[in-house]
Amino acid sequence: MVGTNLKGETMGLMEKRTALEAEMNAIIERLTQPGGPGISGNLLDSEGFPREDIDIPAVRAERRRLAELRNDHKEVTEKLNRNIEVLHSARLTPKQSSLKDSDGQSASVVNVVASASSTNVHTGSTNAVDVDVIVSVPFALVDEIADESPAAEDGLQLGDQIVKFGSVENGDNLLQKLASEAQANQGRGIPVILVRQGAQVNLTTTPRTWQGRGLLGCHFRIL
Repeated sequence: MVGTNLKGETMGLMEKRTALEAEMNAIIERLTQPGGPGISGNLLDSEGFPREDIDIPAVRAERRRLAELRNDHKEVTEKLNRNIEVLHSARLTPKQSSLKDSDGQSASVVNVVASASSTNVHTGSTNAVDVDVIVSVPFALVDEIADESPAAEDGLQLGDQIVKFGSVENGDNLLQKLASEAQANQGRGIPVILVRQGAQVNLTTTPRTWQGRGLLGCHFRIL
């Protein structure tokens, strides 16, 4: 039996991860604005002196905070993945279990589903504890994207979290797989499923040559 406390904890983790991502995205956007230092750009000028066009202490503080948020995000995601595995196992061996709610009434726990293609959370009646949980686990984050790049023109945005990129989903050697997927589909559209500000977005991006580097002009950070 999967207790309601595990479902509640899982949804709480989803909310916490969304809040972390929102703060991370805000920092990334500030650091990568035109003329900004970027996430890891040099804080010295060409002569080796501190840049005078930026607030160096503030930039360092933002970068430290971003590193902390990334560590917290990793921990939350790992815990969320473990919970999803338990919930998914319960769905694969469905069993209708009788529980007692706060009023002493009988209720059942059914339909606990873990999916890699949606972020919707559906809850049943407030008089029961029937919960149908559908969650996604993004595996990469767009942390850099160039203006007028194929990725930008096709609709990708800074902070987008990739759930599926063509045939690539969560797994090992993801950076290599992403690069191979882009190279193998040069000039052809790749369907992308992503999460943007807590909502699922579906789009198509076409890897192609342009004036900048790479076939997409963006950078993925594995979560």
